[in-house]
Amino acid sequence: MKKNKFILIIILICSQFLFFSFSFGDVLKIGNENARITVKVFSSLTCPHCASFHEKIFENLKKEYIDENKVKFEHHAFPLDLAALNAEKIVRCASNPDTKFQLLTKIYKKQKEWAVGSDISKINELLIKIGIDSKMNENKLKACLKNEKTQELILNERIKAQKEYNIRSTPTIYINDKKYEDKHEFKSFKKQIDKLL
Repeated sequence: MKKNKFILIIILICSQFLFFSFSFGDVLKIGNENARITVKVFSSLTCPHCASFHEKIFENLKKEYIDENKVKFEHHAFPLDLAALNAEKIVRCASNPDTKFQLLTKIYKKQKEWAVGSDISKINELLIKIGIDSKMNENKLKACLKNEKTQELILNERIKAQKEYNIRSTPTIYINDKKYEDKHEFKSFKKQIDKLL
């Protein structure tokens, strides 16, 4: 009985650790961890080209490759302004990777509605509304916006990306550590993926 209790405690500790790493880890990942192909996208959530990439490429990539365990996708935060930083905090407020990416998609789709003007209070209100529309708790969302630990993780992720990849613009995309510089359309992207499969 004592042994079973001990095992249960270890499982609970491990599950809490996994939850923590998924919720507050420095990179958002989705897909098979052991996939042969890793797509890394360094983006700022206020960047229109990033929103366009997400709409034109990510959603098709998810259906055809990520959901089929052929590709692992990594979203690397590279906020270019305070609004983008706060949007990242809202994304990371979600409870698991799938929900985070669903929220990321909604934030990109509504970018023209929330990423306007310089009134950060208004921008924050609009971001919170997107979270609430995604069935998230308002108080939790407000707390996430104030979370300094999450902010530090996001900013450190940006610094690390700058050092390792010398990011000059967003989105910057890598497929298996080779920079993708073709058109931002799924047909061109698919060609590059298929070459590696």
